[in-house]
Amino acid sequence: MNVPSEHLLILAAILFAIGMGGFLLRRNVIVVLMSIELMLNAANIVFLAGARQHASESGHWLPDGPVMVTFVIAVAAVEAAVGLALVIALFRRKQTVSLDQLSPTSD
Repeated sequence: MNVPSEHLLILAAILFAIGMGGFLLRRNVIVVLMSIELMLNAANIVFLAGARQHASESGHWLPDGPVMVTFVIAVAAVEAAVGLALVIALFRRKQTVSLDQLSPTSD
């Protein structure tokens, strides 16, 4: 079964909108990081849909989309590791992961 590229782009738009909503509306650091992951996965879907669309139009496959997806996955893994380390350090220092209860003043 072959899913049309338009459906993949609609799915990517929905995932990106959910991620953007979570990023802008939620105040928990962990939820914000998960929202960023959703937006990165939406970009992955767009890269793969574009590569597949190019392959069907031109008749030959280019590895540009999957290569970009590999880089995005690597960036997402680093972001998750660094983000989790920051969340742990933040919780140890302030005893909260809520962005509303954080202030830029040093203590």
